[in-house]
Amino acid sequence: MAEEAKSKGNAAFSSGDYAAAITHFTEAINLSPTNHVLYSNRSAAYASLHRYAEALSDAQKTVELKPDWAKGYSRLGAAYMGLSQYKEAADAYRKGLEVDPSNETLKSGLADASRPRGPSSNPFVEAFQGEEMWAKLTADPGTRVYLQQPDFVKTMQEIQKNPNNLNLYMKDKRVMQALGVLLNVKFGGSKGEDTEMNEAEPEPEPEPMELTEEEREKKERKEEAKKEKEQGNAAYKKKEFEKAIEHYSKAMELDDEDISYLTNRAAVYLEMGKYEECIQDCDKAVERGRELRFDFKMIAKALTRKGSALVKMAKCSKDFEPAIETFQKALTEHRNPDTLKKLNDAEKAKKELEQQEYFDPKIAEEERDKGNGFFKEQKYPEAVRHYSEAIKRNPKDVRAYSNRAACYTKLGALPEGLKDAEKCIELDSSFTKGYTRKGAIQFFMKEYDKAMETYQEGLKHDPKNQELLDGVRRCVEQINKANRGDLTPEELKERQAKAMQDPEVQNILSDPVMRQVLVDFQENPKAAQEHMKNPMVMNKIQKLVSAGIVQVR
Repeated sequence: MAEEAKSKGNAAFSSGDYAAAITHFTEAINLSPTNHVLYSNRSAAYASLHRYAEALSDAQKTVELKPDWAKGYSRLGAAYMGLSQYKEAADAYRKGLEVDPSNETLKSGLADASRPRGPSSNPFVEAFQGEEMWAKLTADPGTRVYLQQPDFVKTMQEIQKNPNNLNLYMKDKRVMQALGVLLNVKFGGSKGEDTEMNEAEPEPEPEPMELTEEEREKKERKEEAKKEKEQGNAAYKKKEFEKAIEHYSKAMELDDEDISYLTNRAAVYLEMGKYEECIQDCDKAVERGRELRFDFKMIAKALTRKGSALVKMAKCSKDFEPAIETFQKALTEHRNPDTLKKLNDAEKAKKELEQQEYFDPKIAEEERDKGNGFFKEQKYPEAVRHYSEAIKRNPKDVRAYSNRAACYTKLGALPEGLKDAEKCIELDSSFTKGYTRKGAIQFFMKEYDKAMETYQEGLKHDPKNQELLDGVRRCVEQINKANRGDLTPEELKERQAKAMQDPEVQNILSDPVMRQVLVDFQENPKAAQEHMKNPMVMNKIQKLVSAGIVQVR
């Protein structure tokens, strides 16, 4: 965790967010208070914000923790320079050179700290004085190209006239790079460079965390645990379940901070049919995952696996509710399509089980008889209630659907009645009553063509059925009435309005060929007669006539 906080601090520092860098380095120090690199990095961040007192404190702590580390003295010297304590800075650089005599940063720092200064001398002011500034900028490859940019030259001239203007251009990377050249230090640096830092804009060193013996052992155990997990995965694929459990269990002993070992072992138990053990592992994974603040996806995965085990157990216990609740909890953690499918399957299984348990043909017969009694008394709502109960008790009883369709017809609930009549035919295509119910409803809805087709379909199963024959006769009368143009204006208007909602009529009227046929009927009778020789055109014209759209005189 300290390493992670340190990495965040380095990233924030690199992006120029020194305040955030300080926050992350402080967090890392709280987790690992004896790590000298963390104090060094925070010292650099403080110096970047010109908070030299804090930078000095951290630099001193760095040297205290690691007196044989040259970088600590570089930090110490830089902090003293920022505080204009040049003698102390020179002493710090000298001590650093005792540790690392060849360190160029320390040598440069010592030379700068040892330069003669007046009472008000300032290294930043002196850096911009005289022609030496232009010579240094010209000699450096990085700043030489900037001298070809007029705005940069003008900026440097303004700073040279009044060094206090430097504060106005601190965000200009070119100016900061020039300042580094003039002060003989480097700012920033590209990836891979051995970048040095000073009090103006330091950068934390990417040095590895120094681990304690306990931390090193813990890291080694985690690595061993990962290897055990890989062996467990390999055994699982080979269906060597006992070996897989052995490896996952070993991984858990080595590292109890990774819940994937628990969820993997739970998967093995699930395959083996050891559902209780699977659920126990999943519960532990959820509990431990919340303690360690694991990703919600991992928590959801454990809950989903538990739900799968509960579904398997429900096939014996006939109780799907625990599985459904578990899948719902998993979806609140992470909405995974696989979990959603498992939830839907569990709810479907529960519904089917309830229907099976509720199935009782004897009670269904009794309920249907009660419905018949209320129907005779013209108490249709009560009859519907008993027919519905009969259907729940025996969903394949066509007579209950047929009788309820008759009730809905009496109540004027024609769409509901039509559905029940169609269900009759779906369950038993030879059930004649289903056709008479459906045809009657379509007739009441003034869909005479459709009613005619329904009656004719029923006659294929029972050619002498009087109800079906009477239905055909009534449809023919209504269709012929339209053909003769005997409809009253109100009937015509009603029939046309209803017909315009019929998709078949809409398709006919939108057909360019049929539109031309209708024009010919009005303007070219001879052409119209030719059209009528085409059976398809004839059927479509008949449909429009029946619908009241076209009238024949």
